[in-house]
Amino acid sequence: MLKLENIFLKKGDFILNQISFDVKDNEYVVILGKTGSGKTLLLESIAGFHKIEGKIYFNDKDVTNFAPEKRNFGFLYQDFQLFRNLNVEKNIRFSEKFKGKDKKLFDDLVDFLNLKHLLKRDVLSLSGGEKQRIALARAIYSRPKILLLDEPLSAIDPTLRNEIMKNLKQLPERYNISVIHVTHNFREASYLADKIGIILKGKLLQFDDAAQVLNSPASLEVAKFLGFKNIFELSMLGFENSHKYFSIDPNLIYLSKEKKDYDYCFSGIVDEIMGITDHYKIYVNVDGKIFFIKVSKNYFKELDIKKGDEVFVCFNKKDIVFV
Repeated sequence: MLKLENIFLKKGDFILNQISFDVKDNEYVVILGKTGSGKTLLLESIAGFHKIEGKIYFNDKDVTNFAPEKRNFGFLYQDFQLFRNLNVEKNIRFSEKFKGKDKKLFDDLVDFLNLKHLLKRDVLSLSGGEKQRIALARAIYSRPKILLLDEPLSAIDPTLRNEIMKNLKQLPERYNISVIHVTHNFREASYLADKIGIILKGKLLQFDDAAQVLNSPASLEVAKFLGFKNIFELSMLGFENSHKYFSIDPNLIYLSKEKKDYDYCFSGIVDEIMGITDHYKIYVNVDGKIFFIKVSKNYFKELDIKKGDEVFVCFNKKDIVFV
């Protein structure tokens, strides 16, 4: 198991500030954040490329001051960094100089990542997707204890991402390895992760099971980053609890010209209507607060509303997310 305790690193004006989390054996962890939030710097710190404050433990051993090659953590940068002077097979086998051969593992990687037809090819002639698979095979063939992936899908054609994500998802179980994957892509995180960490401006704001993070943001900042809509103060609903805000999904709001039998139904004025390919986006002003609602094209015709009309914005308590 990997354990990070209060990792602190200052690089110029940027600070990684007291980062702590655990990664269990064979766990797929995704660190999600905006560009410039410190994701790559965190990975590089785990790999041993920077001198840090705090502690890094692997299997209860303090590896904080170990050189990168002594940690045996595999690192895959987003630009893959293949050796241009070596063909595909020699790239994959590069670690044999230090760790010896493993025919069973090599054959399995070639089969798993569909590389047999590429083995004798020059790496300069390969597509982005092919380079990604080769870099991944090379990293795993070095038999690392943990695999660190820096935006591994950012340079991949969107048409190939699904296939490669399926490969990535199988890595922990197939190769008995833990993975830490950093990205700004929510779809990657929701599909791949057992656990998700949210890092913004060098601070880890939430770290938990993937479903918990994506469905129950721990703060207003996390909720906004994850794209939650209709975030308002909880006092609007007439009660208080340990949370200060609530959010309601635009798809779970019922819009009507009449007050309906929902837990909450607020009168408002249509502020804006936007027609999209298969639905309408409707913005309603409720006492100065703008609610965003999605309705189907068929229901919009049935509603027969226009800008300036009075409508009711209705939803149930069970659909509320507390922030």
